[in-house]
Amino acid sequence: MNEEGRGPSAESLLALIGEHRESIRAALDDEQHALLLTRLSALAAAPPEKDMAVRRALQGVRLALRPLPFDHPVRAALDGVRLVAAPPGPATVSEALALIDLLTAAAPVPEPVDRAAADPLLREPALSTAEATARCGGAPPPELIRLPDPPHDDRYPEFQFPDCDGNPHEVVLKVNRLLLADIDPRGAASWWLNDNTWLGGAPASLLGRLSDHELVCAATALVEGE
Repeated sequence: MNEEGRGPSAESLLALIGEHRESIRAALDDEQHALLLTRLSALAAAPPEKDMAVRRALQGVRLALRPLPFDHPVRAALDGVRLVAAPPGPATVSEALALIDLLTAAAPVPEPVDRAAADPLLREPALSTAEATARCGGAPPPELIRLPDPPHDDRYPEFQFPDCDGNPHEVVLKVNRLLLADIDPRGAASWWLNDNTWLGGAPASLLGRLSDHELVCAATALVEGE
């Protein structure tokens, strides 16, 4: 328990992941395991001095572990970690980097030959960099989700833009800032494009149907671990 009695700390959760890395790899399919590595990479890249960035990146790690069976010791510990209870310790980012090496060594995940065919996020309608630049009338704002697709051009998911030519949806930019889309674009894209039980559908499909306030509240609840 952490000092506030609300469950394991961020560091102890990462240690638990390392301890059970073999069973985690066995329980997750290739795509799920690759997503976990991506989220850990985002955590390792988060500036340690920026507490909120570390919290949000850590939340991405938690979400990537949700597919584990409920009786798995790591899955059982997830709900006990409260990111709003106390700031993650300074070791969180460095421990995430070491954990990536451990998980990769446990069972390397081969890179798909055709990433767009294997990655559902890259199959979603998207704009190229040139198209996004033209739509924005200049360089796309850094808050926009930009999904790398080597060796092809980067992809900007199309839902971020109004149906007609013009600037991106303001609520999309606001939510993307909450989700740290510039640090974890895949995590932000997953939130927008996957079904959300609270909202009753994928948030991207609800743009213009739900109020901006409802979308922001749903993203805020995710960030704060509620």
